[in-house]
Amino acid sequence: MLRALKPLSIAGERQARPIVEIRADAASHWPSGIVEFDRVLGGGIVPGAAILLSGEPGVGKSTLLLEVASKAAAAYDRVLYVSAEESASQVRLRAERTGALHDNLYLAAETELGAIVGQIDAVKPGLVIVDSVQTVASENVGGLAGGPAQVREVAVTLIRVAKERNIPILIVGHVTKEGNIAGPRLLEHLVDVVCQFEGDRQTPLRFVRALKNRFGPTDEVGCFEMTGDGIAEVPDPSGLFLSRSVIPVSGTCVTIAMEGRRPLPVEVQALVVPTESPSPRRITSGVDPARVAMLIAVLDRRAGLSALRKSDVYVSTVGGVRVTEPAADLAIALAIASATNGGTVANETAAFGEISLAGDIRPAPATKQRTSEAGRLGFSTLIDADALHISFALPKGITPAAG
Repeated sequence: MLRALKPLSIAGERQARPIVEIRADAASHWPSGIVEFDRVLGGGIVPGAAILLSGEPGVGKSTLLLEVASKAAAAYDRVLYVSAEESASQVRLRAERTGALHDNLYLAAETELGAIVGQIDAVKPGLVIVDSVQTVASENVGGLAGGPAQVREVAVTLIRVAKERNIPILIVGHVTKEGNIAGPRLLEHLVDVVCQFEGDRQTPLRFVRALKNRFGPTDEVGCFEMTGDGIAEVPDPSGLFLSRSVIPVSGTCVTIAMEGRRPLPVEVQALVVPTESPSPRRITSGVDPARVAMLIAVLDRRAGLSALRKSDVYVSTVGGVRVTEPAADLAIALAIASATNGGTVANETAAFGEISLAGDIRPAPATKQRTSEAGRLGFSTLIDADALHISFALPKGITPAAG
């Protein structure tokens, strides 16, 4: 038999009030000192917020957060950096290399949850960074650190500390082989902001994007570059994904891709090589292989490029950037057709648009932003759905229409 729930008396600050009487300035953003990181967070860090930063091991999460800690310590208040993976001396060495030393930056190497809460009580910081949630354990819960029960207990406790003391806490989280955040899915629902740190360790470029943000948009992307001295912001990454060839080369075409709300020019390169193999290869880098296979079929059927049936096709992007949006279809198709026929697309030409199975060019979203960025970078000719109204068919010598 269920017993009736006894209501509690509510008084003081906890008592419900009209929403117009609630102070909003208590939850206002304060800049972290890193513009690209603030862009992703929606303007900066909110007091009392729990922010989860995920990414593959070695991608640069700790380096970025150590830079955030240094800038926040210099501009605002004490910052507590808790390292549960490295020793204090190891973090100190990295801080010296990246120039992140400051008197207000406190460092502790702890793996026990109770000790971390005790450090917060002793230091009384304005910002706490815990690296990482999978290596911290609580003595109140059984199991090894990183297990579902331990991760849940550690996250719940840190979030409660953040809310009760109005201290923002940045939590580092690892990802699985599939790219998902390791641990229970509950972790993503508990925190206020989930940021993902992406990048190929073979290239210096890194992206930070928000997957969840209770205090701002989720369509912003921050660009960074890993250097020998740490991590550097890239406020205008437009030139990173273009080759430096002055003379037009067959098999290349530039598209304007959208990374969040930021338009970026990306050069797509293709190489078509005849083969005697009954199963021609389709090798891609930086683009969706299934999308490329579909575009090859459309070019074969709708544009009459039957030579692709007996050719190996290689498609790649410049600079290691990954483009998955359908708006890049037209540039990929132009690059493949150019490589097949030996024609060239002028350097001052950019193309964007989705290609259907019927061979039609569909408009790309955010056309105004793409067009504006193309004009700013000196692309005088645009190929899009407005420039190609009919089904996709290219002459042997590609002559783009002016957009």
